[in-house]
Amino acid sequence: MAEWENLAAPLPIFNGSNANDGGDTANEDLNLYFASGDTSYIIVASAMVLIMVPGLAFLYSGLARRKSALSLIWAVMGSMAVVNFQWYLWGYSLAFSPTATNGFIGNLHHAVLQNTLGTRSPGSDYIPSLLYSFYQLQFAAVTVAIVMGAVAERGRLLPAMVFVFFFMTAVYCPIACWVWNVNGWAAKWGVLDYAGGGPVEIVSGAGALAYSWVLGRRQERMLVNFRPHNVSLITLGTVLLWFGWLGFNGGSAFGANLRAVIACWNSNLTACFSGITWVLLDYRLAKKISMVGLCSGFISGLVAATPASGFISPHASIFLGVVAAVCANFATKIKYLIGIDDSMDVLAEHGIPGIVGLIFNGFFGAESIVGLDGVNLGAGPQGWIDHNWGVMYKQIAYILACSAYAFVVSAILAKLIDLVPGLKLRASDHAELMGMDDDQLGEFAYDYVEVRRDFLAWTPNHTRAPIAGLETEPQNISSDAEPESTKSAQ
Repeated sequence: MAEWENLAAPLPIFNGSNANDGGDTANEDLNLYFASGDTSYIIVASAMVLIMVPGLAFLYSGLARRKSALSLIWAVMGSMAVVNFQWYLWGYSLAFSPTATNGFIGNLHHAVLQNTLGTRSPGSDYIPSLLYSFYQLQFAAVTVAIVMGAVAERGRLLPAMVFVFFFMTAVYCPIACWVWNVNGWAAKWGVLDYAGGGPVEIVSGAGALAYSWVLGRRQERMLVNFRPHNVSLITLGTVLLWFGWLGFNGGSAFGANLRAVIACWNSNLTACFSGITWVLLDYRLAKKISMVGLCSGFISGLVAATPASGFISPHASIFLGVVAAVCANFATKIKYLIGIDDSMDVLAEHGIPGIVGLIFNGFFGAESIVGLDGVNLGAGPQGWIDHNWGVMYKQIAYILACSAYAFVVSAILAKLIDLVPGLKLRASDHAELMGMDDDQLGEFAYDYVEVRRDFLAWTPNHTRAPIAGLETEPQNISSDAEPESTKSAQ
């Protein structure tokens, strides 16, 4: 039977009449030199990844107490605005500028999106740099949104936004350059990291741990009998994250190709088996199944699939889901061992599964999977399954480098910002007891929080009103309402 002609194949790759922008857009149609199908797919994938940011906002909000629920949504969504500005200003250039050859960080060749119009992208010759930069922007926004879980219930919001800008510049961009820039040391060394085990997962886990360390633990009374306040929001956030993750992992093939499909398959398999494993691990202790546990397992599996879904087979992905859930589940105890209040378990849910995924690449990375994109044909042996025995020490060295650099630099940044007058990272003890929504926003996720507080403050028995945590606080600062004694005197 005769072979079908590939009608979707792009025209011969354009070498560029203009080295900076790819051509004269006033007289040339630069769209001709890219694959419209691939371009359409990455635009959709970018929108899918963007949805992960509000997904994280809802997840964190549901995990927190109701009196601090809205502040976490603000922190996550506000961080996205800061990342957009930083990425446009110089973030994309620091991570991906091809003219920098130091292997550590880029230069300002692409600052304010200059030289980024119709040139070929680092990810694929078939999509333009302008689109590639927009897609990578979503990765940066998701990474920082994950880190914002560290501010839960005791962190001030505006100083956190200052931290976001410098964290992007000094932590995320260099590590993204290491592995995704054509001249990055990890990329040249042959490290296997598909969609961001280092720049996204390890960086967010280590960065959140460092920020939590500088902030300090929540008050002990706040940690007694703590339970998430809204499991429905947790489930909604998880669903949005899962939807976006298919654009995150599938889109990292940078084209509508078979590698994108296998990455989506692997992501689903890893997430499902991780979720089941997590529920079983919790059941052995509580003798009940848990919705929060199921969502936690789904997320840990999707995290583990991030660096691995474009390198390993579906069979290995099933095994990855089980191992990632076991490691992440037990890793939730690390915060107690080291005495750092990682309130949203960012290290356990992101950093640890990301490391597991990178290790799996060393074992199960397969040339046959990489070649499914039709671009990286003849990539050579990948993991141990391909008899590439030397890859594992590279994976481990990369993990250690990402972990150490992200934690140390994040901690230094947080501490320096905390020392600046007016930018103290942590709210007062009284603000923590009242809730971050009241202290930082003056708005509430649920109006009955404010209504109940004001009602109790206005009752004749207000000095003994059971406002959680405020039994010993002066009543003249517990509410906008005046104490009864003051009103009577007037």
